[in-house]
Amino acid sequence: MTHAIIKSLGVALVAALPLLASAQLTGNISLTTNYKFRGQDQDTSKVKTVKPAIQGGFDYAFGESGWYVGNWNSSVDWLSGNSIESDLYGGYKFKAGGADLDVGLLTYIYPGNSNGNTTEAYGAATFGPVTAKYSHTLSKDYFAYAGPGFKGRNTGYLNFAFAQEVAPSITLKASVGFTRFASDITAPNYMDYSVGAAYDFGSGLSLGGAVVGANKKDFFGPINKSRVIVTLTKTL
Repeated sequence: MTHAIIKSLGVALVAALPLLASAQLTGNISLTTNYKFRGQDQDTSKVKTVKPAIQGGFDYAFGESGWYVGNWNSSVDWLSGNSIESDLYGGYKFKAGGADLDVGLLTYIYPGNSNGNTTEAYGAATFGPVTAKYSHTLSKDYFAYAGPGFKGRNTGYLNFAFAQEVAPSITLKASVGFTRFASDITAPNYMDYSVGAAYDFGSGLSLGGAVVGANKKDFFGPINKSRVIVTLTKTL
């Protein structure tokens, strides 16, 4: 992670602060010891347990309509010529049959190398402390896994997550996810996991810790290795 990355993300977040006066707009900024996505390290430039990343974004809700849009960003280092991930998403939240439902579209953008750009449709259902979410790739490739001349479209990701407050300000969290690659991708399907907890200090400040990793390490290597990850988050 370079000073230029931190400066760029910091400037973008500070510029957005005046907009947070609207009750419908919320923002967040965080620092994590390692950014893992679906169980895999997003900094593959070095084999270390601690590979800090700065992250942040905002969400805008259109009143009580259920519609929303948002943006989330993180420093990364796994794609040649690129150092930032910028996600754009939008969707609709509603209630049905005692469940909280959420459907939408999300695009992962890598400004320095568009080969990694990926678009997914997603749908999630939350029942109390449990959330089930499925994401389906719509773009031609899936994070450059397929490569030129091949397709990553129709790759699917299913995740089950649990979050429950067990004591004042303490929430236990756990999740398990399953990636099923499209037929043109030769990498094996795999499972990822996360088990940890978060402490809420109040005023939008929280500290989380979790053991995060994935299987199939013989194929993917140390990027799937289990890591203890600590994340400090400030909600704006």
